[in-house]
Amino acid sequence: MKALIIEDELRAREHMTNLLKTHFPSVEVVGAVGSVKDSLAWLGSNEAPDVIFMDVELSDGSSFDIFTQTDVPAPVVMTTAYDQYAVHAFEVNAVDYLLKPINLADLQRAIGRVASGEAVKPSGDAIRSLIAQVRKEKFLIRLNDRIVPVRTADIAYFYSEAKNSYIVTTGGSSYVMDESLDAIAGNLDPAGFFRISRSCIISEGAIDSISRLMGGRLRISLRPGLPSLTDFTVSRARVDGFMEWLEK
Repeated sequence: MKALIIEDELRAREHMTNLLKTHFPSVEVVGAVGSVKDSLAWLGSNEAPDVIFMDVELSDGSSFDIFTQTDVPAPVVMTTAYDQYAVHAFEVNAVDYLLKPINLADLQRAIGRVASGEAVKPSGDAIRSLIAQVRKEKFLIRLNDRIVPVRTADIAYFYSEAKNSYIVTTGGSSYVMDESLDAIAGNLDPAGFFRISRSCIISEGAIDSISRLMGGRLRISLRPGLPSLTDFTVSRARVDGFMEWLEK
């Protein structure tokens, strides 16, 4: 069985390689890369492996980016230290997972599933479903060489300003997002969030007060407040939808 390891942490990559070589002599590691770019290059220039061990977060982005840019020709066993929801979605789709630090018994189970044909190549629909499930529960914020997971339940609101998108938590932390508000809105549960304008998406818990303005508009004061933000306006066209959402 030929295996490709996609893992950005050198120590974790070496650990996986050593585990396979020591305990699974029938498994040959034919490649080990640590980025989306290198993964795409490897897959495009080598024979398909029998299994891919793939970390969720890579040095230049998410491993999900690989699936959107190329056909992944082998069963994927995800390796993750934190993302229980990704784990669950992959398990449902018959693609195994390993929680870090990797347990030998779990690795044996995963290899056994691949060898028996039980693990299957993930489809595009499965990956899109996975991303949607993950995003309904948390967002992963990249801060230079760190990744900060922010639970959706801890998000007060999103807003855009000067061509940037931001996420604000109930604790008052603010982070720059890589995505536009349009993309963010598509990954949120509409029961929990409402887009009051083109520049702001709010959770119900972030509403401090609501006041009426001339012309049928509403002014929403949000908490926690930020120095550059005081309130937002709900346009007349969105008022009815906003009130229906608020009353549910």
